[in-house]
Amino acid sequence: MTPLCDPFTDAAPLTAPLGRQRTVKVDVAGVSVGGDAPIVVQSMTNTDTADADSTVAQVAALAEAGSEIVRITVDRDEAAAAVPKIRERLDRLGINVPLVGDFHYIGHKLLADHPACAEALAKYRINPGNVGFKEKRDKQFGAIIETALKYDKPVRIGVNWGSLDQALLTRLMDENADLSVPKPADAVMREAIVQSALMSAAEAERIGMGRDKIILSAKVSDVQQLIAVYADLAARSDYALHLGLTEAGMGSKGIVSSSAALGILLQQGIGDTIRISLTPEPGGDRTREVQVAQELLQVMGFRSFVPTVAACPGCGRTTSTVFQELAAKIQFDLRNNMTIWRERYPGVEDLKVAVMGCIVNGPGESKHADIGISLPGTGEAPAAPVFVDGRKTATLRGDNIAGEFENLVSAYIERRFGT
Repeated sequence: MTPLCDPFTDAAPLTAPLGRQRTVKVDVAGVSVGGDAPIVVQSMTNTDTADADSTVAQVAALAEAGSEIVRITVDRDEAAAAVPKIRERLDRLGINVPLVGDFHYIGHKLLADHPACAEALAKYRINPGNVGFKEKRDKQFGAIIETALKYDKPVRIGVNWGSLDQALLTRLMDENADLSVPKPADAVMREAIVQSALMSAAEAERIGMGRDKIILSAKVSDVQQLIAVYADLAARSDYALHLGLTEAGMGSKGIVSSSAALGILLQQGIGDTIRISLTPEPGGDRTREVQVAQELLQVMGFRSFVPTVAACPGCGRTTSTVFQELAAKIQFDLRNNMTIWRERYPGVEDLKVAVMGCIVNGPGESKHADIGISLPGTGEAPAAPVFVDGRKTATLRGDNIAGEFENLVSAYIERRFGT
């Protein structure tokens, strides 16, 4: 039989992420967004900003988890008055993560009435769909831009299809209806989102704001619509872009939806900063969205944050839960120790560990990792070979295999990454 192709000459090349779209770099209180800067992870608090204690605690937790920018709600006078206190307390704690003020409806007034808030924030988020209505819109949008210029702050112009400028949408729908061959309604909706972002950015520039002070976002809650709208926005501008699937949902649904949408856009070179907008489980940990964002960037090869653990899913050969428990503990310990290890062990975030459950793929997968273990499956001899840098270096036996392997991992990290 004639082969379909020569596997060494005709095979398709490995798919790699496309080069990042060239965008203007924006400085957000020392964190670079866009240009050649790494893709930045963001998150947002869900505390009442007027409650400075809970807001400081949550910002600190998000920053410790790896959020490089944190957005907080500024919705009323009490919240605006609390912002400089929050910033001061975070500074005293040594937490210098930039704070972004999320403004809707009365942002122009809050910034004018609370200059200390305007100064303390690193960036202002403006929603052009509700910054003002009718004749007040341009005036109130302009007031926020003027304040940003006064305090030398960048802005994010964040369009959301849940609060889209209805006057703009109505006009585009009417124009579309007059066409001989009208476009689908969702295409008109996407055009309204893109136009809202670009027209607002153009108005900010007209007032005097540089392109290096403007970030755009265009959020919807439908995966395919999000991909389409950002592809269009990226093709029509070179502003830095913030990615996020708004109202992504709870648990696995929110994680899968966000990862699918953002993964495709990032693969196409679109996006300079991301947020995974998860609805927390009741009483759940807000930092989960930071972890998911980091994991998405890491598995796609854009950045490294924590060592990775490869572990098999288990099958009839792995009736023991030892490999599951060991994989979970190793993964928890690696992430939990990163706060200290980032300083003590430079480069440790690139470490790859394998915890496998039987002989079928265990030795092979362990050889691909920096350090790996193949635990005995059903019917196998009670021995667990350990591989370091592709070579078998030890065989563990007895009741303390898990503890001994953890010690070997710690020793490997110290030997390879210790200074």
